[in-house]
Amino acid sequence: MKSLLMIAFVMLLNAASFAQIKNSTTTTAKVYGNCDMCKTKIEKAGTQKGISKTVWDEKTDMATISYDSKKTSTDAVLKKIALAGYDSDNFLAPDEAYNNLPGCCKYDRVNKVAVTIPAKDPAMAMNNNHSGHNMSMDTAKMNMPVQEANQLQAVYDNYFGLKDALVKSDAATAAVKAAAILTAINAVQMNKMKMEDHMAYMKVEADLKKDATTISSKKDIALQREAFASLSKNMVDLIKAVKPTEAVYLQHCPMYNDGKGADWLSKENGIKNPYYGSMMLSCGKTVETIKQ
Repeated sequence: MKSLLMIAFVMLLNAASFAQIKNSTTTTAKVYGNCDMCKTKIEKAGTQKGISKTVWDEKTDMATISYDSKKTSTDAVLKKIALAGYDSDNFLAPDEAYNNLPGCCKYDRVNKVAVTIPAKDPAMAMNNNHSGHNMSMDTAKMNMPVQEANQLQAVYDNYFGLKDALVKSDAATAAVKAAAILTAINAVQMNKMKMEDHMAYMKVEADLKKDATTISSKKDIALQREAFASLSKNMVDLIKAVKPTEAVYLQHCPMYNDGKGADWLSKENGIKNPYYGSMMLSCGKTVETIKQ
């Protein structure tokens, strides 16, 4: 009787947590694991306050995922779980993440599937000419939709607009451009990104939003520049991982922040310093060219 009451209580708690998510959609997915420790790690990876909630059943390997459909997707949640080391029927965990799991958590990795290349794929003709068989590939690669466009291009473009506004010491325009960065981030369709790009994006997304929010809400150019230095640090990490369509220049100001220095990104090789504007417009140098 006590055990039944406990199960009922847990179910009520889960229902309450699911109910706190707006625009809630609930689905299930097979996620591979072994033990209670796996349960903790899977549920932590697949849960984000107010956005997603994951409950994993150790006996069936089934994860129940409830999420805000306007902010994330089943694939996005499963990618986070994969990044924590756990395969699903949709995505394979990176080998490094799996190898870092404790011994008791190392489940049998059997998630390989045969995938038929769609007829519209240019590689189809080559496949048919050389063999009549389907090509087997990791689910992590083949279950990802073809990337229609660089999902981060609008984020990059608005970042450069923000940089230009700071070069002109235009706080009002800087706030507008920072708000546009937030809009662009919210419009990113992560299910259309390559898995490695998505992983890189997830690492910096929250910090990008935080700094862009700070800049958009401030009227003081000095405070905007301070947040821009932090924003640029994460943007550099992102743009090195998810290359832009055109060459981008990593530039450095050695004097900003009491001589500690700060970086920024520019579409032009010429130096126009966003941290000092007209006071020291040409202070700095290009330290790297980032391109595909």
